Amino acid sequence: MDDLSPRPGDLEPIETASVDELRTLQTERLHWTVRHAYDNVPHYRAAFDAVGVHPDDVKELADLAKLPFTAKADLRDNYPFGMFAVPREQVVRVHASSGTTGKPTVVGYTRDDIETWSTVMARSIRAAGGRAGHILHNAYGYGLFTGGLGAHYGAEKLGCTVVPVSGGMTERQVHLIQDFRPDLIMVTPSYMLSIIDEMERQGIDPRSTSLKVGIFGAEPWTNDMRREMEQRLDMHAVDIYGLSEVMGPGVANECVETKDGLHVWEDHFYPEIIDPVTGEVLPDGEVGELVFTSLTKQAMPVIRYRTRDVTRLLPGTARTMRRVEKITGRTDDMIILRGVNLFPTQIEELILSTPELSPHFQCVLGRTGNLDNLTVRVERRETAPFEGAQESGVLLQRLIKNSIGVTVAVEVVEPAGVERSVGKMRRIVDQRPAR
Repeated sequence: MDDLSPRPGDLEPIETASVDELRTLQTERLHWTVRHAYDNVPHYRAAFDAVGVHPDDVKELADLAKLPFTAKADLRDNYPFGMFAVPREQVVRVHASSGTTGKPTVVGYTRDDIETWSTVMARSIRAAGGRAGHILHNAYGYGLFTGGLGAHYGAEKLGCTVVPVSGGMTERQVHLIQDFRPDLIMVTPSYMLSIIDEMERQGIDPRSTSLKVGIFGAEPWTNDMRREMEQRLDMHAVDIYGLSEVMGPGVANECVETKDGLHVWEDHFYPEIIDPVTGEVLPDGEVGELVFTSLTKQAMPVIRYRTRDVTRLLPGTARTMRRVEKITGRTDDMIILRGVNLFPTQIEELILSTPELSPHFQCVLGRTGNLDNLTVRVERRETAPFEGAQESGVLLQRLIKNSIGVTVAVEVVEPAGVERSVGKMRRIVDQRPAR
């Protein structure tokens, strides 16, 4: 793989500023954003007043803990535009979630917000190894989902040539990668697996493509998956993080020279880790739920937004700004089976340690009587014999029992037997009857 470490002068000054300089900037911006939210968003005024806190009480970063959390339900309760802090006429774009579990969550951007988003996305792509002049194959979905347009604007700002493919039409994705010879690809990791499978179906060696870097996000994925991608594609696999409520993709990104966690762009997004049950702020290094406060957003500031993502904060390495450890799962994606907590990413790690099994899998929840059960449905690899894959299924069942501490069923199915993703993979299929 190519050495894509940044050259002197590639980075913005804030990326290597001192911690003291960064904290001073964050404090100034926090004062502004808390006042902006309180003065212009009825929800925040009511929430602050309910706990007896005024913007003037927030004098330093630690004072954030005095403020109430914001949850996805608050955005839905104020659907569609009730969380906006500027007149709707100043909002140049809206995005929204799919709304699969209720009303969509709507977010808005002023022209300055779009510029900020483009800046942090350009910074993210550069951190991943992208450079001006590179061709970027963008297979994130365009539309109300923030991924496609967020990546697109950031790549253009960096100076890349963008191929706006969006998701789906996997055969055409492969043709364009072969014909246009992109340096970079941005896509969900689960859909990248589908693209790799299609390459192999067409008789193309994935390692022979022009791709130098894959920037994968929008769903949790493991370091074992990174090794799988890098081995099969002979390229760097780099993690990107974001969520529409906070901005979109580009809130944090791994640096290609270290790949040791995602540096949060703390000049725009202030992170906290909390105990997901008590709400207590945890010190750096402890695992908990990630919470964000936007520092520069005009149209829709968010104060202490609960992401539901599980991780921990670590010191900066390649950049001054702190890192979040690779997201291991979400508190709302956690499966509790007979008192044991597990995440799909734990299952993925064990599958990837079993050569006869493919990374295409789903966790199917069912119920027998009053007891919940879990079946891991996983494909055998094309190259694995049927009998060997079945034996690996028995081994996987034993690995899950020994490492996670819970008994599950394992169903090994034929290649293409698990539904394919063109966006975020549906890892959990809940077939339990309603109680």
